[in-house]
Amino acid sequence: MNLDYLKTSSYDFVLPQSKIATTPIIPADNAKLLVYNRKEDSITHTIFKNIMDFLPEDLTIFLNDTKVIKARIFGIKPSGAKIELLLNKPLFMDRFLVMIRGKVKENTILLFDNNLSAKVLELNEDGSRVVEFFRDEKKLDFTKLIEILNQIGHIPLPPYMQREDTKDDETNYQTLFAKKDGAVAAPTASLHFTPLLLEKLEKKYGLNYLTLHVGAGTFKPVDAEDILSHPMHSEYFEIDSACKEKIDSAKNILAVGTTVTRTLEFYARKNMICGECDLFLNPQNKPIIVNHLLTNFHLPKSTLIMLVASFIGLEKTLELYNIAIKEDYRFYSYGDAMLII
Repeated sequence: MNLDYLKTSSYDFVLPQSKIATTPIIPADNAKLLVYNRKEDSITHTIFKNIMDFLPEDLTIFLNDTKVIKARIFGIKPSGAKIELLLNKPLFMDRFLVMIRGKVKENTILLFDNNLSAKVLELNEDGSRVVEFFRDEKKLDFTKLIEILNQIGHIPLPPYMQREDTKDDETNYQTLFAKKDGAVAAPTASLHFTPLLLEKLEKKYGLNYLTLHVGAGTFKPVDAEDILSHPMHSEYFEIDSACKEKIDSAKNILAVGTTVTRTLEFYARKNMICGECDLFLNPQNKPIIVNHLLTNFHLPKSTLIMLVASFIGLEKTLELYNIAIKEDYRFYSYGDAMLII
């Protein structure tokens, strides 16, 4: 029995640097779209604007309305040494999980603009840190912290873009329906929509929104050789009552993005409408309610490419990725899209 799909190394592929998109296509729906039809085992190359030509008639569509926060801030230690902090997510009691570039010790106070400071409380083995934030010595909750980050923070572009964020990224790296603050990465499959295309989809199918706050763990490659040994990151999600009703009655689901897929599948397994989602979809743990997937092209050896393989298998995933490379598709967050039907 071939168990290559359990080996992390099986999900590796060579991607030329030139194929990594560092800016989006404008208008957004001019991005390329690779459509893979499983029933016919057929591939169609088109542009995103034409997506409705390939969607089944009887379809329930779900999207993620999380909003990317300006999670990246620069400051100094008391010594004057520079540090960079990336907010990952809020914890309990107004504590926050962060990543810090630069060595810190417990109880170090980090200083930022606008009288913002952070006290380092814990150093975790995985490299993350737990901190509390203060302004003028008053401890901040998430809402107050976001207000300050909006003034001094930067959009946390993925590291593979290898550039600093610009004013344009504040719009481009945010979905048109971003609503609830909390993500440190965009649900990128949704970046291809234009207002007109959303309006057409709403009119024909109706659109349903849930929330999963994408964390920094989404970019973390799988280190374990056996994918099932990978400790999956968790991200906070919420499904409101109207969305829950739609999930329960849906017969044919399109998940727009991996975050929506994981949220729907976690709900299907746990019957939870909020909490921490740590579901790892892969060829050994396949979708049970999501029928169709819209997604971008993902990093080698990531849990995201393994999620794609949970729909169509390892071999077909690598085949489609190699075709996309040959056909000059753009990869990753600002890249092109793939529809699996």
